[in-house]
Amino acid sequence: MSKIEQVLSKYNLNITDEEVKEAVKKIIAEKVHENDTLEVKKFLMGSVELTTLKTTDSETSVMAFTEKVNQFEEAYPDLPHVATICVYPKFAKVVSETLEVEGVEVACVSGSFPSSQSLIEVKTVETSLAIKDGATEIDIVMNVGAFLDGDFETVVDEVQQEKEACGDKDMKVILETGCLKTAKNIKIASILSMYGGGDYIKTSTGKLEPAATPEAAYVMCQAIKEYYDQTGIQIGFKPAGGLNTVMDALIYYTIVKEVLGEKWLTNKWFRMGTSRLANLLLSEVIGEEVKFF
Repeated sequence: MSKIEQVLSKYNLNITDEEVKEAVKKIIAEKVHENDTLEVKKFLMGSVELTTLKTTDSETSVMAFTEKVNQFEEAYPDLPHVATICVYPKFAKVVSETLEVEGVEVACVSGSFPSSQSLIEVKTVETSLAIKDGATEIDIVMNVGAFLDGDFETVVDEVQQEKEACGDKDMKVILETGCLKTAKNIKIASILSMYGGGDYIKTSTGKLEPAATPEAAYVMCQAIKEYYDQTGIQIGFKPAGGLNTVMDALIYYTIVKEVLGEKWLTNKWFRMGTSRLANLLLSEVIGEEVKFF
C-alpha cells in the first residue's frame, strides 16, 4: 500500500449516505430543541466568521464592514463579538489596520478561491502575501478535480505546500462537499485534508450549490473525531454557505456537540461562515429585529 492508502486504512470508510441521513434526522428530531436557548445563541454569535466575498468589494466597503465590528463592541459590550472577519487577500491590510477589537481574527480566502484552479506556485504566493499583509488565518480550497480523479497524492501535497506558506497561522481546508457527492468521498477528503496539515476543515465556499448540509457536517465531524482518536490532534470545524436561519446554526451546533462533544464547543474550534446569520442571531438575543451588520 502507498503511504496515503495506509493512512486511509485506519479509518472507517464503510459508510453510506442513507445511514448518515438517518443519523442526522435522529439528532435533529431528538437533540436540537435542547440547544434552542439564549445562552447557545449568544455563543453562536461569537462563532460567526463575518464574511464579505463579493465582486463589488472595495477598500472603502471592506473598511466600513470592519468598522461595524468595532462599533458592535461599543454598542453591545455584554455580547460576544464575532470570531473572524473573512475577506479576499487583497483586503487583509485594510482589515488588519482598521480592526480595533482584540480577539477577532483576520481570515483570508486564498489559493485561487473559490475554484482552486491555479498553479500551486500561484496559490502559495497568494497565501504568503495575505499573511504578510496581516491575515491571521487562511482558508484554502482542496484540489477537488484531483480528488475526483483519485489523485490523492496531489491533494495532500498541495495542502502541505499551502500549510507551509501559512507558517504558524491556522489554515482551513474547504472541501466543497457539494461536489463530492457521497458520504464516503466527504470522509476521505476530510482525512486527506487533516493529514496534509489543515487546522480546520470547512464544508463549502458558498459559491456553489449545494453548500453546507447537516449530512456533510456529520461526516466531517466523525472524521475529526476519528482523527483525534488516532493522532491526538484537535481539528476545528467550519460549516459555510447556505446558513440562512438561526435553526440552521442550532442544527450545526447540535451535530458538533453530539459527535465531537463539549471540547469543540468554543469559538476556537467551531466557526460558522456567514454574514446574514449575525443579524438574525443578534435579533433573537435582543428580542427584536436588528440589522446591525
